[in-house]
Amino acid sequence: MQDEPTPTELVQAVADFLRTDIAPLIAGHQAFKLRVGINALDLVVRQLTQASPAEAAELTRLKQLLGQDGDLLELNRALAAQIASGTVSLETPGLKDHLWQTTLDKLAVDQPNYASYKREAGRGLNDA
Repeated sequence: MQDEPTPTELVQAVADFLRTDIAPLIAGHQAFKLRVGINALDLVVRQLTQASPAEAAELTRLKQLLGQDGDLLELNRALAAQIASGTVSLETPGLKDHLWQTTLDKLAVDQPNYASYKREAGRGLNDA
């Protein structure tokens, strides 16, 4: 495996090539499908660069919130079960902040240009 370019750089290069060199040459439904493909590549780049740190922070918050250890899937299931049973609620210290930050982190990867995300990402947790 090569050190350079990284998988992120390769995917970004393909997206940039399609966006700048190919997209101007295509019209109609094919242009729409090309934009969908470019958006998918951009999403992969954001997943490669942002998802791991966000998931690590989410895992840390879950461990603190639940007071137990486990992986991200296990702890999210445990939190969902506690919410469903009423063991925890929005009045539980840290839950609202955790849910809000997790949502913002997921939107940063999935829909960073979503107007409501942009507005809320600029606000502090206490402003929400």
